[in-house]
Amino acid sequence: CVYVHAGNTDDPEKMKQKYRFLDTMLVRMEQLRDEAAHGGKQAVLCGDFNIAHTPLDIKNAKANETHAGFLPEERAYVDKWLGELEFVDVMRDLAGDIQGPYTWWSQRGRAFDNNVGWRIDYQFATPELAETACGFVIDKAPTYDLRWSDHAPLSIMYDI
Repeated sequence: CVYVHAGNTDDPEKMKQKYRFLDTMLVRMEQLRDEAAHGGKQAVLCGDFNIAHTPLDIKNAKANETHAGFLPEERAYVDKWLGELEFVDVMRDLAGDIQGPYTWWSQRGRAFDNNVGWRIDYQFATPELAETACGFVIDKAPTYDLRWSDHAPLSIMYDI
């Protein structure tokens, strides 16, 4: 389970810290992939990655192209996890190419009420484990006043 801090384009040091963490994740994910590919344990990485991968994962993609969380450099890490490292974005695999569903909404304005969100919470699984995924739930509160966080938990059911 991971938490990747959001970063901040106005603070280059914070972005360096984020990229350093993501670089370290690449090393660990490669180890996990290799172990799984050679008959070892399967793996799932879950948590708050603070990166919306594609325009399907963020309500206002165009307006956020220069903001931390949707920078091309950040999104390239997810491309590498899904491509070269062969992990599967399990929720996207189950949901298909639809807008959202989102897991985070800004506290500002009426983002939650208007479903102006970001999908930044993920489960990335090794292929064999991902094949057992049979459903997901994003436990979004029914109304703003009943929410307990700016995130909604992502649960994925695996038939193992």
